[in-house]
Amino acid sequence: MSPAPSSQGGPHSDLEKRSYVREMFTAIAPRYDLLNHTLGLNIDRLWRRRAVRRLGWEAAPRGLYLDLCAGTLDLAAELAKIPGFGGSVVGADFVFPMLERGRQKASGIHPVGADALSLPVRDGCFDGCTVGFGIRNLADVNAGLTEIARVLKPGGRLVVLEFSISLTWPLRPLYLCYFRTFLPTIGRAVSKHMTAYSCLPDSVERFPGSEQFSALMLERGFSRVGVERLTFGVASLYWG
Repeated sequence: MSPAPSSQGGPHSDLEKRSYVREMFTAIAPRYDLLNHTLGLNIDRLWRRRAVRRLGWEAAPRGLYLDLCAGTLDLAAELAKIPGFGGSVVGADFVFPMLERGRQKASGIHPVGADALSLPVRDGCFDGCTVGFGIRNLADVNAGLTEIARVLKPGGRLVVLEFSISLTWPLRPLYLCYFRTFLPTIGRAVSKHMTAYSCLPDSVERFPGSEQFSALMLERGFSRVGVERLTFGVASLYWG
């Protein structure tokens, strides 16, 4: 359950947001995996498998893939361990302690410390890219999509897994109660970080809806954009 800074009392500039996100994830890195899987009731594992299936890696099974905002490399490991995959996965994140936590999760993963808005690689070098629960944390989502488009080969696919709140009655009020009250309380108690999981609901509610985000992908040069609601709309899967 990746948290993010709030608009209320949180960072106000791109530089402040980057600094806040780096500090926050550095602080919660030791308990990040435990909280992710516990608070998500392990459903997040199923979502990651779904994301990998949408990547279309079979077109280049020995290719080079990017997992951006990689965190503890759960999504990178999901791809690297899938039967038939013989390529390599670069897991890029600017929070080094998060990468260190996931370094041993699978062979074929190459952790790289890098800012998602300025990747230190040439144009068109990746066969595909995944982003799991991290794109809403970027200081500039549009710039992030532009950078992803730059480093993908022509025809390379982007798959984004992100939280959403597109549930309908009667699930929506029940989920919002859990999301805004129970989850931040447990997250704060376990992570020992006072604001990380309190900011999560705000960051998700401020993230563009499925139609808006799909439109952003199209504006940044992606085609054949699609979206799938997961688990009644708790998360959404985007590809293009």
